[in-house]
Amino acid sequence: MNPCDNPMTGKRVVFVENSSDPVNADGLCGHLEAVGDSDYTPGFYEKCIKRLIDIILSGLGLIILSPVFLGFVIAIKIDDPGPVIFSQKRIGRDKTYFKLHKFRSMKMCTPHEVPTHMLDNPEQYITRVGRFMRLHSIDELPQIWDIFIGKMSVIGPRPALWNQDVLVAERDKYGANDVKPGLTGWAQINGRDELEIPDKARLDGEYVSKLSFRFDVRCFIGTIFSVARSEGVVEGGTGNR
Repeated sequence: MNPCDNPMTGKRVVFVENSSDPVNADGLCGHLEAVGDSDYTPGFYEKCIKRLIDIILSGLGLIILSPVFLGFVIAIKIDDPGPVIFSQKRIGRDKTYFKLHKFRSMKMCTPHEVPTHMLDNPEQYITRVGRFMRLHSIDELPQIWDIFIGKMSVIGPRPALWNQDVLVAERDKYGANDVKPGLTGWAQINGRDELEIPDKARLDGEYVSKLSFRFDVRCFIGTIFSVARSEGVVEGGTGNR
């Protein structure tokens, strides 16, 4: 996938409602329009130290969790035969496109390009293994590879779907599209799927404004407690698959 496929890469954008446009993943008709160029410059921590931490943590994660990966590969195959990994086009840093990977938690008959929250009765498409994985965020584990190869970070705003135009525009108000998306982030430990788009974008912007080693550690520890309590998980929540 060529990151330049997105004409909005490196641009500041706004969302323009237009009834003649198709419905996007946020449920509105409209499109993004560029209003300028991004002038964001990553600092030393983000560019060097944070990337080094990502490589170390994701590398260790791939090794240590390999038995867990294998176990769920087998369970997914038995529950609903088909591909084990689900990939989807998402928005990365500077609005570039990249392929995000997850363990497949939905049946093979699920419409591929329809976001979960826009499906009619999404529960009917979730597999038994998938329900367990989603409850405990295990379906997100393949993104450790996305972190290792540099498409994502351990901590950062969750990557928007390629056509979540409203969320992308809202995040641009706070510069939250300028950093790498993360496996988890400040919004994930403060509401996750339960958050409305403006609140999610504001929290993502707060993360960018406070971006530092100390704040990343705070988000990481908060995620452990949030996942352990299965907080904020809503089936059919925005952007889940």
